[in-house]
Amino acid sequence: MNGGMDSTNKEQVWAQDDLLKLLDAMKVNLPEKDLAKYKTSEAHLDWEKVAFNAYSAEMCKQKWNEVSREIRKFRTLTELIFDAQDYIKNPYKGKKLKKHPDFPKKPLTPYFRFFMEKRAKYAKLHPEMSNLDLTKILSKKYKELPDRKKEKYVNDFLREKESFVLNMLKFKEEHPDLLESTGKKGSNVPEKPKTPQQLWYNHEKKAYLKTHSDATTKEIKDSLGKRWTQLSDKKRLKWISKSLEQHKQYEEKMREFIQQHPELNMTQEDIVKSTLTKAERQLKDKFDGRPDKPPSNGYSMFCAELMSSMKDVPSTERMVMCSQRWKQLKQCEKDSYQKRCEQKKKEYEVDMNRYLCSISEEEQQRILGEQKMVGFKKGTGGSSPAPKKSVSKAKNSSEKPKRPISAMFIFSEEKRPKLQQERPDLSDNELTRLLARMWNDLADKKKEKYKNLEAVLKAESEKRGKEEQSKLPDPPKTAQDIWQHSVIGDYLARFKNDRPKAQKAMEATWNTMEKKEKIVWIKKAAEDQKRYERELSEMRSPTAVVASGKKMKFDGEPKKPPSNGYQKFSQEMLSNGELNHLPMKERMAEIGGRWQRLVQKEKDRYKKIAEEKQKQYKVQLEQWLASLSPQERATYKEYNSLKRKNAGKAGAANAKKKATTKSSDLDEDEDDDDDDDDDDKESEEGSSSGEDSEEGDEDDDDDDDNDENDDEDEEDEEAEDKENKSESSSSASSSGDTSDSDSD
Repeated sequence: MNGGMDSTNKEQVWAQDDLLKLLDAMKVNLPEKDLAKYKTSEAHLDWEKVAFNAYSAEMCKQKWNEVSREIRKFRTLTELIFDAQDYIKNPYKGKKLKKHPDFPKKPLTPYFRFFMEKRAKYAKLHPEMSNLDLTKILSKKYKELPDRKKEKYVNDFLREKESFVLNMLKFKEEHPDLLESTGKKGSNVPEKPKTPQQLWYNHEKKAYLKTHSDATTKEIKDSLGKRWTQLSDKKRLKWISKSLEQHKQYEEKMREFIQQHPELNMTQEDIVKSTLTKAERQLKDKFDGRPDKPPSNGYSMFCAELMSSMKDVPSTERMVMCSQRWKQLKQCEKDSYQKRCEQKKKEYEVDMNRYLCSISEEEQQRILGEQKMVGFKKGTGGSSPAPKKSVSKAKNSSEKPKRPISAMFIFSEEKRPKLQQERPDLSDNELTRLLARMWNDLADKKKEKYKNLEAVLKAESEKRGKEEQSKLPDPPKTAQDIWQHSVIGDYLARFKNDRPKAQKAMEATWNTMEKKEKIVWIKKAAEDQKRYERELSEMRSPTAVVASGKKMKFDGEPKKPPSNGYQKFSQEMLSNGELNHLPMKERMAEIGGRWQRLVQKEKDRYKKIAEEKQKQYKVQLEQWLASLSPQERATYKEYNSLKRKNAGKAGAANAKKKATTKSSDLDEDEDDDDDDDDDDKESEEGSSSGEDSEEGDEDDDDDDDNDENDDEDEEDEEAEDKENKSESSSSASSSGDTSDSDSD
């Protein structure tokens, strides 16, 4: 037997001890009561849990298939006789224990005593009634009985119950072997913690049974269930605290248990995460001092305040009324709500930081990890990106490309900056309305330009959508798909490779399968769903963008100004076109020379301009960040922090190579600048041709101005990067010159 297996498995030689370990691991992972056919149990076995040491799940499964081919899979009559002998000796194992002749009979409840006594009488009186109708009548009759008459049945029940307890103790003494056989495998696993409602229910149930000893389980549940919903917050908090305490003890016991029983292959994921519902968690957090999250915008704040006075209005009509009243408000009133909302958000961040400092590290991690709190950073009120988004959002963002912006939107974005300068008194909403009117008044001929741009953007968006779709991770599989994949071989063998028949048979089997058999595959499907979400979020995270070296663009982000006087001077020299005839290497050298020849007064002037620009930039950046949503702000801040980290690493790595790579970098800069010069010429030609074709047209002149400004902005950004590369050499020479002038 072993020789046969060795010949078939030359790639991996298994020691005998390892083979025995494999069988032990399979044994441990079998269900508590393994009564299914061996093929069914084999198909349901989780090979990931069977895997050990250097042997993967696939290797373990393959080795078992090899071993199982060498052993018979039918039972002989001798084996059946052994089982029959065991059954005759112990016929009362497991669930059959209650059939044992010595097993004490459980006493009937007071209601069942009344029912058994009266049933025959009522059946004769109402022969046309079914058993169900008779039960309903007798149940009603029993409830209407006075306590005096009920007492007889209750006393009989209590007397027999005492006798039952004594007889049960006697049975345990006489048949200890039978009771031991009913003990569950893994019965020493710590008991799962109770929810607040379960703890309260168990407590109240005892008190309820004292006054209603004959009550059925359903009656108790109905009565107590209603009372739980009416319980005050203060009383609920008592049970919430008890449940949390119980959960804490359970977690400690489970961690100990997992360490003591490595053979069970249990992980931290097997520990119950929480015993509280979302509402209970919110109540506990509120009691601990967690601040309420403010409305996301002015309109939401207006609706929240208005709805508090509209409790009598049906919920379907409330939002309609809110919308109508909001439209009737003046713009200054709307702006007032928006300002109040922004103020509330700032207060919320301060309060939240204070709250986070007052709770344990564990609780801090939980709160910061919650989906609604994603983007909140302790200590700063800043943000960090969402580690995970909801499944629906992830699917929508990945499977549907973003809708391209409209022609009107392109027009608005183009005209907005100039309009903001001309009309600083207008709010954002008023500007948007004014731009919409301007668009409506625009001639069709002029609209054509923006419609063409929209068509180009739409085509690009569709192309990007297709490319993005091809890069998506494998979609998650359903529980049925995973199960079918694991048993397809057996079904194809049964139906002689007739796939349609095998498919139908598998579907029929799955539909008739019990839930407890499906649970393994449902868990695997849930894991696959998590894998899909994880890969999707990793693919879309800012980390990937930074790692790829691409610049991430944010709509409306203010342009970063020069950081010092030399950069401002360099930017000015590069943008005025005076040195465009020189290659980049010579151009930067000339700028460095001119900076050195500048008098200190001029240098100070440039330095002052740069500092002023930096101040303006900080104000604009704060205003822009305040206008972003929490998610957008989180993405922006993480992108910048990752960019700084990558830049730091790259700087450290490249410091040693600086001397060797400097010349090649300058050559690349020269090539880039030549390309920029060509682009500038093309844009100038385009703008001049536009002026020739439609002279006197103010709108087209504006368009040309904007195009030129855009080109200048792009050139400035590129220049800034180039300046940083040469700054070290220029600043060195500059400092030398400054020291000379000082000595003079």
